[in-house]
Amino acid sequence: MSFTAPPRRAGWIDRPDARIRYEVTGSGPAIVFAHGLGGCLFSWWQQVAHFAPRYTCVAFSHRGFFPSTAPAGGPDPAEYAGDVAALVDTLKLGDIRMVCQSMGGWSGVEYALLRPGRVKALVLAATTGSLDPRQMREPERSKLAAWSKASAEARSDLLARNMLPASGARMAEEQPALAQIYAHINGLSQGFDRETVRARLHAARNRPPEAFAAANTPVMFVPCEEDVVIPPFAPSGMAPSIPGARVSPLPKAGHSGHFEHADAFNAKVDAFFAEVGA
Repeated sequence: MSFTAPPRRAGWIDRPDARIRYEVTGSGPAIVFAHGLGGCLFSWWQQVAHFAPRYTCVAFSHRGFFPSTAPAGGPDPAEYAGDVAALVDTLKLGDIRMVCQSMGGWSGVEYALLRPGRVKALVLAATTGSLDPRQMREPERSKLAAWSKASAEARSDLLARNMLPASGARMAEEQPALAQIYAHINGLSQGFDRETVRARLHAARNRPPEAFAAANTPVMFVPCEEDVVIPPFAPSGMAPSIPGARVSPLPKAGHSGHFEHADAFNAKVDAFFAEVGA
């Protein structure tokens, strides 16, 4: 057997108040993967395995998320874009593609705005990042109040039945081993209050969708049909306001569709990159 696996290395980025852990796998144009509140750099194992033969895959853990560190007050999403910039500069990546899920969307949107034109393609999976659904177009905006009430009830029900809202009921029932891996990854990050981080994320979700035009980057939203964390209809209310935006839903998927249905998700990302020449 003559197969050779993609090269892999790991390291740390030192920030003034945190240390950021990263792993680099593969070679070629760079993709930076930004995980969600329930994850860390390990969350992207299925994407790294798929893309590393053709791309330089950079997975990192946000500050405070295992094994990265954060200051005593816990992770502050206001620092995420700067952390990504430090990662890109230290690794000399130049122009990048970004694949972001949930909380990682704040990193992706803000980095793209920090360095316009430097993100060749942005994937926002189960997230709108810092783009505010309350400022999206109708008729989607009018759905928010009812969805917020129903989704809060659904999250409480999932927790009462020993399931994580971020992975969802379908994964737990149909792919219990995968749900177990997700729970293990979720449990690695300790020592800070996730609800405090969630509140900071919500407070920073204040940009009107049309403001993202300044990033000068093509974006693909991948909403997950059964998401009870981020409204899956929000991208449809935002995309018309953003030049170059498209929406590619992932059916029968909870909040972490990239994890639950990796093959379908990866195919969407492949097609998007090919479409925009990334």
